Amino acid sequence: MEQTAAQSKIRKASRWFIPIAALFAFFAWFYISPPGLLGKADAIGYAVCHRISERSLHIGDRQLPLCVRCTGEFNAAAISLIFFAFASGKKSGFPNWKLGAPLILFFLAFGFDGVNSYIYLLKQTSSAAFKDIPTLYTPNATLRLLTGSGMGITLASILFPAFNQTAWKTVDLERALNWKKLVTLIAIIALVDLLILTESPFILYPVAILSVLGVLALLTTVFTMIWMMAMRQENTFQRLTEMKLPFLAGLTLALTMITAIDLLRFNLTGTWGGFPLN
Repeated sequence: MEQTAAQSKIRKASRWFIPIAALFAFFAWFYISPPGLLGKADAIGYAVCHRISERSLHIGDRQLPLCVRCTGEFNAAAISLIFFAFASGKKSGFPNWKLGAPLILFFLAFGFDGVNSYIYLLKQTSSAAFKDIPTLYTPNATLRLLTGSGMGITLASILFPAFNQTAWKTVDLERALNWKKLVTLIAIIALVDLLILTESPFILYPVAILSVLGVLALLTTVFTMIWMMAMRQENTFQRLTEMKLPFLAGLTLALTMITAIDLLRFNLTGTWGGFPLN
């Protein structure tokens, strides 16, 4: 009884505390981040990506907020979450082992190409000690984009049903992903990737914004789930409109984490650019 009363008091206090904390988190991040829309996008990408110029796409001389691999990953994750929101609703079942196989392949391809690319980078930029480390192939932007996109699909395919299992009072046990949806999603993202590879500014500008929104969406979703579990609110919601406070808490935690990483990294490197290669 006392525990229930304490939880009730905490929830009432959070109605005031969370909006105030959200304002502080937003203005702190806004204050430290570079000026301009793409500057703010850079500050989000800066928290999750190495942002090495040679591994990034450019609009003229302007580097995108995320490297090519991360652009593919978070752009695909954003598209996938939007797709699932319309196509799967409250479905909370995880992929079965047959559907899991291509997702595992996406994950392995992401890791394999990433390791090969990193070793290649070491051979290019480090001492002669790394010259003899073998690489299977020369990395390129196309492979980075495609493997990143596959990882984005995988992340969204796991996170979306996990969120539904955590949030909704009435859980739909049907699988959120099936073969038709997976093929459709792959086709949509493959088309977007082809457009990205044209490197047209008309494509890269919206992709730059969508990719960093993908970062925010993934982090906010994860932190919203953590908040629900910490406040013992899991499986208590029936509509999205009831979740304004948990989502705001999730966004606040996401911005707080981004700001902390930004400050730490900027203090270490002294630049909003990529990690030094030498």
